[in-house]
Amino acid sequence: MAETTIVEGERRMVVAAIDESEESIYALKWCLDNLIPARDANTVVLLYARPVTPTYSMLNGAGYLFSEEVLASMDRYSRDLANSVLERAENICRNYDNIKVEKKARSGDARDVICDTVDKVGADVLVMGSHGYGFIKRAFIGSVSDYCARNAKCPVLIVKRRA
Repeated sequence: MAETTIVEGERRMVVAAIDESEESIYALKWCLDNLIPARDANTVVLLYARPVTPTYSMLNGAGYLFSEEVLASMDRYSRDLANSVLERAENICRNYDNIKVEKKARSGDARDVICDTVDKVGADVLVMGSHGYGFIKRAFIGSVSDYCARNAKCPVLIVKRRA
């Protein structure tokens, strides 16, 4: 595997994985303030991984009937949430005139969406926040940042918020 070195004056493709959490917004701000030199032109891809809208049969296991309107409403909410999070992150990026911003919202498991997108866009670095879950919680729900650190095909910077 080739070593990646960030050289001043070189264009970089940075993927910032964001979600609704303050940790991901903090990681984005930290990245913009500390990782990207002010005089370099760079591209920042704001990536939001939308959970897949569940598909239910007309009658679920509990015996409740789901109408098409309910399913459409759930999907609409998911899309609106993604747009809201991406817009918030884009507004933060507007304070930096040396970057080009691309927004992407993809559906699927966050681990797979992030690693696939990093590979597809040819990212030089992936930046993501850490929720700081303890051992027990990570054992049950897993850690997206841990998975990406082991599987992404580029360097991964996990930014942890100071307590």
